[in-house]
Amino acid sequence: MVPVSNEIEVKPKQPWKPTQKEINTNIGIFILNILVTLSLIQFTGFSGKLAFVVLFILFSLSTNFLFSLYKGGTVLAKNSLATGFAFTGISLLLMPVISILGTVIKRGTEAMYIGFFTTDMSDDGFSSALDVGGIKHAVIGSVIMVTIALLFSVPIGILTALYLTELKGRGSTLIRFLVQAMSGIPSIVAGLFIYSALITGSGRGFSGFMGALALTILMIPTVARTSEEVLKLIPSDLREAGLALGATQWRTVAMVVIPAAKSGLITAAILGVARIAGETAPLLFTTGGADAVNTNPLDGNIGSVPFYVWKALIDGSPNAIARAWAGIFLLMIIVLSLFIVARKIGSPKKVRS
Repeated sequence: MVPVSNEIEVKPKQPWKPTQKEINTNIGIFILNILVTLSLIQFTGFSGKLAFVVLFILFSLSTNFLFSLYKGGTVLAKNSLATGFAFTGISLLLMPVISILGTVIKRGTEAMYIGFFTTDMSDDGFSSALDVGGIKHAVIGSVIMVTIALLFSVPIGILTALYLTELKGRGSTLIRFLVQAMSGIPSIVAGLFIYSALITGSGRGFSGFMGALALTILMIPTVARTSEEVLKLIPSDLREAGLALGATQWRTVAMVVIPAAKSGLITAAILGVARIAGETAPLLFTTGGADAVNTNPLDGNIGSVPFYVWKALIDGSPNAIARAWAGIFLLMIIVLSLFIVARKIGSPKKVRS
């Protein structure tokens, strides 16, 4: 005889997960809401995307509330209404973002072709056909200026953060205030400062180095503030352990604190680059713009992607506007990529057991 087991297999319940029946019901209500909303628009004076969104939200909230009231009473109805408002808020937040991304992708790819990244505008105008000319000069100029700004901003920003978190001297309060104040200055102020102090004040002309200095002014506060927050997360036990072993304060900082905060400091630098990658106003006053490739940041006008977009918009022709959208699309890809990399580096590492 086969022995019969009296053990009952107990499966943990997950009440927060909807059942298949509930999922099917929600899908049916969603489809019903869409059909009713379309019917209201069809047979009333409402029209347009905005009218559809408003009517759909109002009808969805009402339908979910009444269904929950019928199914589970007042408590479930109130919970459904609160959940509906939460989803409505998230949807209203995401809708403009999705709309912007979709528009940039759709319009930005119109002017792109095989030679878009390998040619410049030295032989063509912005109103020329979209199969000639490109953005090579602007990309090279942006890379040069951002690299110079990175070389200046990262050491200054990290050293400032170390002073505020490790030394905590008498001037730390004032320095922290100045860093926060610099974070809020308009970008055009940085460009005007470099223009008046160095370009017209000393007789120097437009150049990539001047543009990099203007970008440095904007990048330092971002790097400093982010680095400060990262360094605050380092446990005090690590510092105390280094001091207990006889190391000096700065040796402890160099050998213990900075290595522990390495990924966060790299993230701070990447966020700083993302902060300045699309800045236009400072470059209008410092670089002069160029339609040909210039790899010398110390001499002559130099192009950049933001300047390329601005110049195309000023031209105003349909082909020029298409080129501007292509430049905006490129900037969006760069900034989103930087944020993704920063997120990846700054996320906590999973420890394998």
